[in-house]
Amino acid sequence: MPPKIRGMYVNSLSPKGTQNPLKRFTLMLSGEDAFDSEGELVISDRPGKGLPHERFLLGNLVPIAPVLLLGQTSQIVNPSEVIACLQPVHLHATRDHLILMGQNQIDLTQTESAELLKTALPLIEEDFQNQLLFQGQSYWFIPAGPFSNLDSYSVDQAHGRNIDWWMPRDTNEDGIAKRWRKLQNEIQMLWHISPVNEEREQRGMPSINSLWISGIGKLSDVQVPQLVQESNRLYGSHPLLAGVAKLFNISYSTQFNIQAAAGSFAWLEEAEALWPALSTALLNKELDEICIIDFPKGEKRERIFTAKDLSKKSWRFWKISKPLTWKEIIL
Repeated sequence: MPPKIRGMYVNSLSPKGTQNPLKRFTLMLSGEDAFDSEGELVISDRPGKGLPHERFLLGNLVPIAPVLLLGQTSQIVNPSEVIACLQPVHLHATRDHLILMGQNQIDLTQTESAELLKTALPLIEEDFQNQLLFQGQSYWFIPAGPFSNLDSYSVDQAHGRNIDWWMPRDTNEDGIAKRWRKLQNEIQMLWHISPVNEEREQRGMPSINSLWISGIGKLSDVQVPQLVQESNRLYGSHPLLAGVAKLFNISYSTQFNIQAAAGSFAWLEEAEALWPALSTALLNKELDEICIIDFPKGEKRERIFTAKDLSKKSWRFWKISKPLTWKEIIL
């Protein structure tokens, strides 16, 4: 029997009149952009905002910065304040363009981050016309001020690609993107002569040679799906989940606990390794359903798996059926 395909979330409670809640676990997988950037240039002057799972979690405005901030600090975040996320990054030069490296490729330390910020902070606060809200190892946050209307793209979305296509764009006011590039260039020149980069280059590490802006938005623009809001736990290592959990007062952990999977929502990088334990939980009736949300070709797909869905069916009925593998599940 094939898994049920659901376009919308089904309430996690059993049918009306019964007392036992349905033991459902929901697992979301990361999604990629559905287009090839060369083809996109023909039909649009800018890329779509946010990766599919970012849009699913936060809504089409994808206000990543305030959610990340909320998850990393105990301070109160003004829901109506537009906030920007700044990240020190490495731009890799090829023969004819620059490529943005992912945060997991640069191995930036807390000390290095603090030293780089100390150098750039006067320029940042002068141009943003605001004081920094919070300094983390990989993320810095500041009220967006004059940059509030920029279209921007997260490092997760833009890394590994030609940055010409992913640089911030003007929306309803011309000249703001140019103003950002001017600030970015000034910081690049400061960091070019930074002792931090001299030491990194001696260790064979990529230099931190630019600053990336993304996630511009406000908490009041967040549109989290009902199935996430109604979950009793969130599991996952991405700091976005920590912010969503705090926003809706949901229990959160970076470590998945299969004993407490029922009623929870997870965004896990190690999903394939967990599948044997999850399928066993279905067969042992520790879970009634597993809902898998993924984004083939950039489109949301939601499927419900029960114990009956786990076995491959064959016309050779005398043979013992084999359980579905993870690769077969995500086809």
